[in-house]
Amino acid sequence: MRLLFVLAFWLAFSACTSQKTELKTGIWRGVIEMQGQQLPFNFEVVKVGSKYNVHLKNGGEKLLLDEVNLIGDTVSIVLHIFDAELRAKMDGETLTGYYIKNFEKDYRLPFRATRGDDYRFEKVTDKPVTDFTGTYAVKFVHEKDTTVSVGIFKQKGNYVEGTFLNPDGDYRYLEGNSVDGKMWLSTFDGHHAYIFSAIRQNENTLVGEYWSGKTFHASWVGRRDDHAALPDLESLTYLKKGYEKLEFSFPDVNGNKISPSGERYKNKVLILQIFGTWCPNCMDETKFLSRWYKKNRDRGVEILGLAYERKDDFQYASGRVKKMKEKLDVDYDFVIAGTSDKAKASESLPALNQVFAFPTTIFIGKDGKVKHIHTGFTGPGTGVYYEQYIQRFNETVNELLTPNPSP
Repeated sequence: MRLLFVLAFWLAFSACTSQKTELKTGIWRGVIEMQGQQLPFNFEVVKVGSKYNVHLKNGGEKLLLDEVNLIGDTVSIVLHIFDAELRAKMDGETLTGYYIKNFEKDYRLPFRATRGDDYRFEKVTDKPVTDFTGTYAVKFVHEKDTTVSVGIFKQKGNYVEGTFLNPDGDYRYLEGNSVDGKMWLSTFDGHHAYIFSAIRQNENTLVGEYWSGKTFHASWVGRRDDHAALPDLESLTYLKKGYEKLEFSFPDVNGNKISPSGERYKNKVLILQIFGTWCPNCMDETKFLSRWYKKNRDRGVEILGLAYERKDDFQYASGRVKKMKEKLDVDYDFVIAGTSDKAKASESLPALNQVFAFPTTIFIGKDGKVKHIHTGFTGPGTGVYYEQYIQRFNETVNELLTPNPSP
C-alpha cells in the first residue's frame, strides 16, 4: 500500500514539474491601465541559456532588464536600476498582472501584455494622416502651475517619435502614432509611465493632455516655433549671496564621511552630481558621466554623486546606489545626501537657492569655489540638444582645467 502511495505521489509530482510554465520569447505589446487611459509599450523577450532577458523599447532606445525571475506560472521583471517591477501570471501568449513601485505604498497599476504585437497605439499604415512634425514652444498647465517646455516631434506615415524638454530634464524617448487626427505618444522606462495626446487646433497650434502614473494630469498647448528654447539652465540654481563654496559632509555607501574639501579633491576640478537612483534623467546623465570619467579622470578632474533617495534609510539608499553603480559600471564615488523631497534636499545644501531639479550638475574649480551650475539634463532622446549639452559640458570643464581659468 505504501509503495502504491509513493508511486502515485511521484507520478503526480512528475506531471507537475513536466508542465513548468515558460516565458515565451519574441516581441510583446504591454499595456498599463492608468487614470482611465491605456499606456502601450513594447518589449522583447530573449533567452540566453537558461536565463531570460527583456529589452524595453521606446523610440530609439532598448533598455536591458536582466533580472527576470520565474516562479511557477508567475514572472517578475525587475525594472533596471529602479525599485520597481512588472509581476504577472503567464498564460501562453499573454501576461496579466501589475506594474509595482516597491518604494511607494500600495502603488500598483494593472498590466497586461500580448505576444506577437509590435505596434504602439495603432499599426503603422500608409493612409493619409495629420502630420505633427515640428518644434513647438509648449506650456504645461497643472492646476495653478505652468511649466514652459519645448516639444520636438518627427513623423513618418502615422508613426511618431519625439520628446519634451523641460527646465528640470527631458521626457526621454516618446513613441506613438497619429490616429484619426490625434497624436498619441507614450513612454515606459521602468519609472516614467507617461501618455501624451494632442490635436492640431490650427496650422501652428497643438492642444493636448498629459497623464503620468496613478494621479498626475495636465493640459498643454504647443505653438510652432523652430527657435523654441528653454530658460537659461545655468541661472535657475545658484549660490546665495555671501557664498562661494559648497560645504557638506555626507557618508559614502560604506558609511565613511566625504567632503568636497577632502584630500582627494584638492587642486582638482570637481563635478558634483545631484542625483537619485529613482530618476531616469539621472540614469541618462550617469551613463554619460561614467563614460566621460573613464576617459578624462587622469586630467585632474573628479566626480562625486550626491544621492537623494526615496527612503530616509541609509541601508536602503546605499543598497540602491551600489546596485546602480554595478549595473551602469560607474567608477566615481557617491554619498548618501538625503531624501528626494526637494525642500529637504535644499536644506541639506544651504548655500544653494534651491534644489530645483534632479539631476543638477555643479562645477567646482581647483580653488574649491563653485564656477557653474547646470539645472536638469538634456539626454540622448533629444538628439541635437544632447549634442549641444555635451559640447557645453566639455567647454566648461576645459575652461576650469586651464592654468588661469576665467572667474
